[in-house]
Amino acid sequence: MSYIVTGACVDCKYTSCVEVCPVEAFHETPDRLLINADDCVNCDACVPECPVEAIYAEENVPEEMHDWIEKNQDAENFPKLGEPKDALKGPKCVNPNAG
Repeated sequence: MSYIVTGACVDCKYTSCVEVCPVEAFHETPDRLLINADDCVNCDACVPECPVEAIYAEENVPEEMHDWIEKNQDAENFPKLGEPKDALKGPKCVNPNAG
């Protein structure tokens, strides 16, 4: 099992989760972060760090968000993000004032 980044990350891209990840499992797309299941060690460190509550353990992803499990499988097709950076806080961000 792995952790999954869901739609609440779209256009936000807060990276406090990246800062606490011990294995650099996060990858960056133009508008969101994804978690590479092959790298994730299921440590749970990223979940409380996400200010928009976009990260779930795969087995706890709400049914209406199950499509995000497949979307995270594309993580390896994007660059790894090993260090935090400024949040995107774009127009679709669910909480642009967080983080």
